[in-house]
Amino acid sequence: MPTECSPALFDFPPVEGRQVVASFDGGAITSDAGALLLGQTDRALRLTERFAACFTDTRTAGLVEHQVETMVMQRVVGIALGYEDLNDHDELRCDPVLGVLAGKLAAQRSDCAPLAGKSTLNRLELGRVAPTRYHKISHDAAAIEGLFVDLFLDAHKKPPQQIILDLDATDDPLHGNQEGRFFHGYYDCSCYLPLYIVRGQIHRTLRRISLKLLIWLRLPSLHFV
Repeated sequence: MPTECSPALFDFPPVEGRQVVASFDGGAITSDAGALLLGQTDRALRLTERFAACFTDTRTAGLVEHQVETMVMQRVVGIALGYEDLNDHDELRCDPVLGVLAGKLAAQRSDCAPLAGKSTLNRLELGRVAPTRYHKISHDAAAIEGLFVDLFLDAHKKPPQQIILDLDATDDPLHGNQEGRFFHGYYDCSCYLPLYIVRGQIHRTLRRISLKLLIWLRLPSLHFV
């Protein structure tokens, strides 16, 4: 997220004759530069491009500031960086790294930020299968489901003859009054309980590798999801 910094300088004791100065005049900076690697991966897989193709935009083209593909990229990368809450995007909409990934560093209108805020992204997420007056971006649920299958098959030189899936749920602790929260007795906290689907063969391989490492390092067992 963008960092608000003071332009004042801080002087520290010199070291071996060299001056040590801390300043905050670096301009637009970000703490999420690692997202650039996600962008390179996305370009290789064409993930957000193909994901955005599953949506239909019935907005008036000449009045659109934030394209569907830009919003999809913004939301997917935001979640990957740990910004699950849409409120975060009222700051992230000006983040230079997200702007680079979305290919949009400046807004077309003077009263807009380069990227979408929480309200615009909320209308995207709450879109219907058919567009409505207030939700003009609709989605094709079957196409989205098919995309996950296509991405899986694209990761193989040839389609596997058999696919074994492991389904595991794990806690996602919450610290507010988010919609859909509930108290889980086993985890002893309020949380979401997302269901992860992992290809069984990969899951078992990771488990075998982890056990070997644990034995070698003499560490307590870990739970892999």
